[in-house]
Amino acid sequence: MPPMIEPRDRLVFLVLFGVFTVFGTSMTIIGATLPKILATFGWSYLTAGTVLAANAVAYFSFTFIGGFLINWWGPKRTLVLGLVAAATGLLFFAATPDPMTNILLGALIGTGQGFVEITVNWSTLRLDRAQSGRPMNLMHGAFAIGAILGPLASAGLLHAGYDWITVYHGMAAVFAALAVLMVFVAMSFDPGSKAGSTAAPQRLNRHPAYWLSFLALFFYVGVELGVSNWVAEYFVAVFAYPASSSALLVSLFWVGLLAGRFGVPLLYHGSRQDVTLLGFSLLATLSIAALSLLGFLPAGGLTQAVGLGLVLLSGLGCSVFYPIVITMLGNCFPQAQSQAIAFAATGGGVGAFLFPFLMSALSQGWGIRVGFATYAVFGVAMTLAALGLSLSANKKPAAKSRA
Repeated sequence: MPPMIEPRDRLVFLVLFGVFTVFGTSMTIIGATLPKILATFGWSYLTAGTVLAANAVAYFSFTFIGGFLINWWGPKRTLVLGLVAAATGLLFFAATPDPMTNILLGALIGTGQGFVEITVNWSTLRLDRAQSGRPMNLMHGAFAIGAILGPLASAGLLHAGYDWITVYHGMAAVFAALAVLMVFVAMSFDPGSKAGSTAAPQRLNRHPAYWLSFLALFFYVGVELGVSNWVAEYFVAVFAYPASSSALLVSLFWVGLLAGRFGVPLLYHGSRQDVTLLGFSLLATLSIAALSLLGFLPAGGLTQAVGLGLVLLSGLGCSVFYPIVITMLGNCFPQAQSQAIAFAATGGGVGAFLFPFLMSALSQGWGIRVGFATYAVFGVAMTLAALGLSLSANKKPAAKSRA
């Protein structure tokens, strides 16, 4: 059996693993410090939402742009640019209460995050010389680690008496250090040999996998972030769960997700990525559906205990979806990987932007039970998109069909 990562590639994989861990941390620290920001600056929810929206819009926009920048400028320069942009935005973010300044800085952070997202995904595909998908699962496990560490590190610094702005300064320093490190790390793969050509972008949209991957990640990111962001409030409002312990439910979801992202590549050595994708997608959908139905039963210790198990299973079900979709897409478009995965990742970014607004509106008008239940419906859509992607990925790649 060939090694998961070739010995010559292990150093760059480890460095990218560290980059993606920090990237995951950066995606959660604004939310973790948001109560402090609101209290210090006196922002309204609308102002805070606009800052977060600016970050999300820049993130999915520059994820897409980064797919082309990799071909034009190379992966190392694209990644270093992303790290520098994120470091600059984090260094000055929340230094002033002026909303417009922070909207622009939030967008700058999102720009850097978008470049980091696409470059690390693209690079991991290149490092997966056996096309097993296992390195991509491990790499996205790094993101989950960072997503868990972000709130914990923020809470630890605040508890130790540091000012909340220290969180952003610390993250800026880490991003800057990684940018310097990447300058000295050799990225030996050549983007021009397989990643694309001038004809590829026009050919991609003729293949169903191109569009289905966008839809799959659009629904997936909506489901993942929806459950992660709302499960604590759902348990408090529906199951009378103690508010003081509700934050642990978010960690429980990410623990399940982390277990899958590390466990699947280490324990499963098969090649049926399509079957794995559909199986785990169904597990996530059924777990969320059961958790939604549980909310209509009388609250009590039993419903809380069953609900905790379902939260863990929903995280496990979500664990391999994103990395397998990216891996399947990279294999489907071997000559246009950067453009294809950039478009798919943009779908995830759009979902991250739209779904919080949709969930808030539904919960406000119909109650949180109905709002949370919609994620089961989105889970069905996610699974159907994954099924379509699995079937279409077996077709001849569009990038190879040019005359």
